[in-house]
Amino acid sequence: MASYADVLQYLSSLDYPAEKDDVVREAEREGAPPDVLKALRALPPVDYANGTEVARSADIEAAPEVSPSQRAAQARDKHNRVSQHLRGI
Repeated sequence: MASYADVLQYLSSLDYPAEKDDVVREAEREGAPPDVLKALRALPPVDYANGTEVARSADIEAAPEVSPSQRAAQARDKHNRVSQHLRGI
């Protein structure tokens, strides 16, 4: 499966905003592997403002090293994490 970093790597020289066709064409030109191209070809046909929007629209995990159980624990945690120096504000 394509990672967030993989997608961004092959789109590093793309000028934004860019349409889906531009994104796919740039990835092909940069020699992206089949899994990256497959994810990009499945994108909705809209204009993308940056690589992060592309990766999010391609439904690629931003942090694949985080396990599903860790994600579930984070979702259940209702406490906002605030730095100690900001707690008194």
